Amino acid sequence: MKTFKMYKTFTMKLIKIFITLFIFAFSMQLYAQKILTKKEAITLALKNNYGIQLAKNNIKIAKNNSSTFNSKMLPTLSTSAGARYNTSNQDIVYRDGTNVSITNAETKTYNASLNLNYIIFDGLGRKYNYKQLKETHNLSAIEAKGTIENTYVSIFTVYFQIARLSENTQTLKEVLNISKQRLLRANYQYDYGQTTKLDVLNATVDVNNDSINFINTRQLLVNAKRDLNIILVKQQSITYTVETDVQFIPLFSFDDLYVKALKNNNILKQQEKNINISKYAVKATQSSYLPSVGLTSSYAWNKSSNPATSFFSGSTITGLNVGVNLSWDIFDGGNTKTLVANSKIFLENQQIIQQQQTDNLKSVLQNTWGAYQNQLYVFKAQQQNVLTAENNFQRTNEKYQLGQVTSIEFRQAQVNLLNTKTALNNAKYDAKLIEIQLLQLSGQLLDIEF
Repeated sequence: MKTFKMYKTFTMKLIKIFITLFIFAFSMQLYAQKILTKKEAITLALKNNYGIQLAKNNIKIAKNNSSTFNSKMLPTLSTSAGARYNTSNQDIVYRDGTNVSITNAETKTYNASLNLNYIIFDGLGRKYNYKQLKETHNLSAIEAKGTIENTYVSIFTVYFQIARLSENTQTLKEVLNISKQRLLRANYQYDYGQTTKLDVLNATVDVNNDSINFINTRQLLVNAKRDLNIILVKQQSITYTVETDVQFIPLFSFDDLYVKALKNNNILKQQEKNINISKYAVKATQSSYLPSVGLTSSYAWNKSSNPATSFFSGSTITGLNVGVNLSWDIFDGGNTKTLVANSKIFLENQQIIQQQQTDNLKSVLQNTWGAYQNQLYVFKAQQQNVLTAENNFQRTNEKYQLGQVTSIEFRQAQVNLLNTKTALNNAKYDAKLIEIQLLQLSGQLLDIEF
């Protein structure tokens, strides 16, 4: 009996040494892995993400379209030149009765001109079209900001999923190690007749289940890292780790968030630009009721060389021509009236959409705010549950070592601790993701330093 106790004590020491070495090696492996911070992930996405690159190009296109060169406010200047050669057989009879016949009579003409055209007044249509283009450029910039916001949300969703799975994987690893210790203990006890084969079988099943859970969660972690690489458009190794420390941002009150949302929400700001564009479209259409005044000017050079049958043997003419023209569609069959009426209806629709979006924003913000407050409470409650579960498992483990509780009771305490730790991780990252949604709804997401 004394020999068995000595052997048992020696075995437990070996197990503790093995666990200590394993944890140390595992910790060193984690330490050696590169940590991908949230800030680095955002920087990579802003540089490489395809959606953001397309949004930036759309801004460039809108900027080009809103240039003065595309506004039709500048005059047009063109030049033209030409030459003509003609040969013919001519038989000319003059009034005095004389007759002149020429074979291969040649006629040569040359011309060149520089032409200037400028619309002096077009009923202010150009002015409002130009303002539409400017607002379209502004709208593109806001849409690009929305694309960046959505990319932020995508990054954080996957990033925090990696963090969640990393912590869950570590927890499952610890659970698996404890189950392996229990199986080893059960085997020793069975060999020395201190327990039944049922305890060994139960411990074996638990080790297998814990191994499966660990492997599956680890695979989900690998998949999540690949998903993040897709968003970052970077074919990097998936051996990196992420930050698991979560700090919540003080968001003051719902009223403060709502005021900021009405002012900064990206969807509302886009709709404001759509309304401005529609207002200018109405004015641009109404410009067709007014006349159009244009200026034309040209400087021309003409030279000709004529055959002997012509009155002049040749001529050279240069000169400046200037003219003003006015056009006015007094009645165009009601086309302008129809266009104006439809553009006003379209403007009204845009204003209705704005009101609808404002109402929806308030409802979504209220629901998200309520979910955030609830999740913060759950997070705090789960923190207390983890402390209780750890205390319960520690005491159960001590009693189990002394043989005062069964393996089933020990397993139940172990499962309870696993479940509470998993629930704590879920609550923490769920609360953080809801916080990200609140920041996006209130238009503050890009202003926060992560």
